[in-house]
Formats: sequence, C-alpha cells, structure tokens
Amino acid sequence: MYNIVSKLLIYGNMPKDSILMELSSIIREYKGESYKKDEIITRIYHQVKRLLEVATDYAFDKNLWHNYLTYILITNENPFSLTCEKVGANEGSVNDFAKNDFKQFKALFDYDFEPMEKELGIDCFSKLENYKAIVKPELMYNKNVSEKVRELSDKLAQSKDENDFFNYVTRFYKDYGVGMFGLNKAFRISDETPFRFKAINNMDKVVLDDLVGYEIQKKKLVDNTEAFVKGRKANNCLLFGDSGTGKSTSIKAIVNQYYDKGLRMIEIYKHQFKDLSNVIAQIKNRNYKFVIYMDDLSFEEFEIEYKFLKAVIEGGVETKPENILIYATSNRRHLIKETWNDRSDVQVENGMHKSDTMEEKLSLVNRFGVTINYSKPSQKEYFDIAVELCRRQGVKMSDEEIRAEANKWELSHGGISGRTAQQFANYLAGQEK
Repeated sequence: MYNIVSKLLIYGNMPKDSILMELSSIIREYKGESYKKDEIITRIYHQVKRLLEVATDYAFDKNLWHNYLTYILITNENPFSLTCEKVGANEGSVNDFAKNDFKQFKALFDYDFEPMEKELGIDCFSKLENYKAIVKPELMYNKNVSEKVRELSDKLAQSKDENDFFNYVTRFYKDYGVGMFGLNKAFRISDETPFRFKAINNMDKVVLDDLVGYEIQKKKLVDNTEAFVKGRKANNCLLFGDSGTGKSTSIKAIVNQYYDKGLRMIEIYKHQFKDLSNVIAQIKNRNYKFVIYMDDLSFEEFEIEYKFLKAVIEGGVETKPENILIYATSNRRHLIKETWNDRSDVQVENGMHKSDTMEEKLSLVNRFGVTINYSKPSQKEYFDIAVELCRRQGVKMSDEEIRAEANKWELSHGGISGRTAQQFANYLAGQEK
C-alpha cells in the first residue's frame, strides 16, 4: 500500500496522521523483515477505530474502505479539483497527472487485505468491506454527505480503469463541487485565529411552505434569491419586524430550496465582523453563490462593528464579489439604536433638517437594496395560523376549539406571533393520544 500511496501527486497532500497515510506506513512496516506482531495489530485496530468513527459520523454503509477513499476524493481541495468545480474537466496536461492518481486510487479500491489478515490472525478489514450501518436516516446529521459518498463509491467500485475514475470524479466535482462547500449547505466561522469554516451539519430542514402566511414577503425574498442563483443582478436583503414572525425561518428555507442550485450560507455573528473581509476573500473565487447570514442584527450606541459591515457592503475600495450577498434579520428597522443626542447636530437649511450623526446611522440600512417587513399578525391571522399548524400536526380538535385554546395560550405565552402559534401547535400535538 505504501508503494501505491507514494505515487500520488495531486492528491498526495494528505496529512501524515490521516487514516490512509497511517495505514500505509503500518503495512510498510509489517512487510519488513522484522516486526512486532502485537504492536502492528494494535496500530491497525487504532486506525480501524478511526475509520469506524468517520463511518458513524456520515452513516457509511456496505464497503467502508471504498466509502473512505471516496470521501478523500470529494473533500480534497487541490488545483485540479477546484478547476473541475469551476469549469469541468477541460483538456490539459494536468489531466495526465490526475489519471495517474486515479490509477493509484483504483489500486487502493482493489487492495487485497486478506493475506495480511491471515498472517496476523485478524478479520477487521473483511468486516469493513461488508458493513451494515445501524444509524437511522432521520438521525443522520450528515445525511447529504453520506448519500453522495455512497452513490459515488458504488460507481467507482465498478470502474474498469483510471479513465472511468476520471469521468466519475470530475463529473461529481462539476455537479456538486469539492470539499466542505460542495457537501454542506451552511457554515459558521470559528473564533480562533486564523478562523476556519465549520460546517453546520444539523441544519433545520424547514421549507417556505412551513411558514403560514407572509406570501408577499416570501415572494420578494424568492425573487431576489432566484435572480442571484441565476447570475443576474440581486440585492442584499434586510428582513425586519416583530419577533417570532418567521424572518430567520424564511432565510433557512431559502437555503434549503436553492442548495441544489449552488446556494450556500455562512452564518456570522456581530463580534466576527472584523473577519468579514477575510471571509469574502476565501469564498469569492468558488463556484457557489454565498449568502452571508446575520441573525438578529442590531447595534447599541457604543458598538462600532457596523462600520466593518458598511465598508464590506458598499464603500470599500474592493468591489463586493458577485457571488456573495448579505441577508440579515432584525427587530429594528434602522438597526442602530438612535437617541435624542443624535439630534444635537441638526442643521436647518431652507426648511430641511439635517443631522450628520443620524445620516451615518441610517446609511447602514440604506445599503440593503431589499427590505422586507415581517409584521405581527392580527388576531384573526394568528388564529388562522394556529389552526393550519395544528392540522398539519394531526390535531383532531375542531377549528373553534383550537381558536379558543390558542387565545388562552397567547395570553400567557408572549402574545400574538407565528412563533407563539407554532409553540401552541406543538403543545396540542404533544397532548394528543
């Protein structure tokens, strides 16, 4: 195995402590003139345990060895895979290097562990090649990754040679991308220096139809996003209004709806705005459309992070890339808290009142080309939402009974809102026998 792995060129940049590199080193020692059997078995078991941990995270099934090798191929970001992601597999000399690597991966797919198992008296690799996962699909945090790995793994296992490998892998790169951005919908950034992107594996599976009402608001958001993913001009969006009205739900639903069209979301918090420029620098050349998502965006008078945001949206020297938009939610229309002191520099010119302080604070919201108001529902709308949500959850009470109970619920649970209606529906569904 070591002789195979050592011939990897484009994909040879794996960490030395990766499972594949460790296994190849162990097998190299095993094939030497002298080795300690117990130590070799212990080290093999350690790598098998690591492989099982990866398989559990992604619910790999059947042949875990093939699944693992496939996982390496679709997560390895290198000049070849990134180029294929953008433009596909064009003719070029790099293809010859890639086919050499795929020839080695073909050999790894076909690697025979049986002689080593017989000599060492183990059978772990035989079990890995006929593995049955016990994770239920609804409990899988990385179901999207698992499905893609298993699908491609089956195709690669049937490949005749490196040319088949080349066709299957490059088609996958073009269709889905490579690395974490190709396999996941949403991300956040770490607080360490330098920051890292961290995939959000258990993202809410909500869709727009789950949000009852707000049809005009949803249409404005869909129209803007549709234009964005199709490469047309689109605007940054601010969803503002009362709490519990579905602002955050709408954005999550949009990402779920347009994931297959290349839309990805990066969630960023207020204290991380200083890293915004670096975040944009790392994603601007990828073949995806990115929504940078800022939830519950607002600033107190003493907070100055909004200046970083203003510079990134518009006003900085560097133009914001066309594959990036900013979607934010807020309970405030103007985002930055205003005080009467802001009016201390008001000047009156020809009957017009002008304040530099107020202009600076309002300039942030003006950088969002689309602003969508999610207002609190009326009592009738609240009752309609409650009834609809209860029906979706199988509550068998009559409409009149649901309305009466919904009225009692909102009086003691935060008032009228879509969130209150959802909590009420969850409560009634939980009481159903």
